[in-house]
Amino acid sequence: MPQIQIIDALAVPLDRENVDTDAIIPKQFLKSTARTGYGENLFDAWRYLDAGEPGQPHVQRRLHPDFVLNQPRYRGAGILLARDNFGCGSSREHASWALLQYGIQAIIASGFGDIFRNNALKNGLIVVQLGRAEIDRLFREVQVQPGYRLQVDLTAQRVRSQDGGEWAFEIDPFRRRCLLEGVDELTLALSAAADIRAWERSAAAQHPWNAAGIGPHTGDTA
Repeated sequence: MPQIQIIDALAVPLDRENVDTDAIIPKQFLKSTARTGYGENLFDAWRYLDAGEPGQPHVQRRLHPDFVLNQPRYRGAGILLARDNFGCGSSREHASWALLQYGIQAIIASGFGDIFRNNALKNGLIVVQLGRAEIDRLFREVQVQPGYRLQVDLTAQRVRSQDGGEWAFEIDPFRRRCLLEGVDELTLALSAAADIRAWERSAAAQHPWNAAGIGPHTGDTA
């Protein structure tokens, strides 16, 4: 996972509440066992006029002209503005994959589904929760200013607008550390291997009847 400190990108407004994970990536695309190729099917039922199926060539599909991601002014957007309860519904991790593979690096909303929030952060997708008044202001600004950009500063835990607005946000400290350092839970656990081995030896010495396979019996000579 790459290190993330600041995301500065074009913003795109998705003015809908309760966007569930089936809308983010419809269920028919979950048949794949791969972790790639989902970006083209992000918001599939909203982006296209025809029904999508796995493996279908996208060049032959008709885009919905009114859907915000299809509007030329928002092409290349990296920050998604959303309303309350974004990512509700099922726990599919594919929703985070689809957003990232489309090019969305951060989502700013007034609320998130809890499971979606955790999946997003574990996959390197920053989710920022602001108050409804702040979200309303950002929606007004992005809709009247073509080329509107936002900055998400993970180090300072601030969202900044191009007209000087600035808002603090909270994020789980452990997830923030992982994003800043570009590591996941497994990498962090492996970095503590020496401490883990020391604990295992101590536990084996104190409770030898419960320590089969721990310490010297594993072949560990460290």
